[in-house]
Amino acid sequence: MPEFVTLQTSDEFPGVGTILLNRPPMNALSRQVQAELAEAAREATVRDDIKAVVVYGGPKVLAAGADIKELNDLTFAEVRKVAGRLQADLGSIAAIPKPTVAAITGYALGGGLEVALGADRRIAGDNAKLGVPEILLGVIPGGGGTQRLARLIGPAKAKDLVFTGRFVGAAEALEIGLVDEVVAPDEVYNAALKWASKFNGAASVALAAAKAAIDEGLDVDLTTGLKIEEHVFAALFSTDDRKIGMASFVENGPGKAEFTGK
Repeated sequence: MPEFVTLQTSDEFPGVGTILLNRPPMNALSRQVQAELAEAAREATVRDDIKAVVVYGGPKVLAAGADIKELNDLTFAEVRKVAGRLQADLGSIAAIPKPTVAAITGYALGGGLEVALGADRRIAGDNAKLGVPEILLGVIPGGGGTQRLARLIGPAKAKDLVFTGRFVGAAEALEIGLVDEVVAPDEVYNAALKWASKFNGAASVALAAAKAAIDEGLDVDLTTGLKIEEHVFAALFSTDDRKIGMASFVENGPGKAEFTGK
């Protein structure tokens, strides 16, 4: 059984899975936490009853970064062996082929912010502090931060945060596009659940295709991206949901289809 990261569901929000980080006091991302996070992401991926995922660290903090005590004595050779695993584990939320949202209360720093960057959407409390302070330790973000941050907010803003290691508050994070919504701290989790619950009963195969087309397209030139879109668009015509959706539109108009996720 996992000790620090669990995947939870509730009857109140059917179809939504919550990946909950729970390693008090600051949810430091030890190697065990990283591995459990990746396992929870894999479980969320394969479970048919989960249509969207919330990543949450509780009411006080998402995660305040890596467990520095674990990293302090590592040699170059040892880090070379684990760096790829670090990227994969902290980036495991990005690999979930379903809508994902990070619910950020308190601190999301270093690896904690890197976890949130893997989500499709970020909702923060107005007390949130976000940043990648690794430069203050003499290193750089190693869990995908330099790449995902630059793609999300642009290279100049990303370099400012990475170079200085400074924290940004919720208002600035919203202004630069680091988060998508700011609410009161005690409303963060509920706001994330409400957003994620929109996709229960949606055409989940088409959602996965849309996510793949967008994410994969961002890594290539426009011509290649259009080819990716062409292929995933055509593939959806082999699904039951496409037949159901189009037949329902013809017979009843938009928004009334009852999809099966197949």
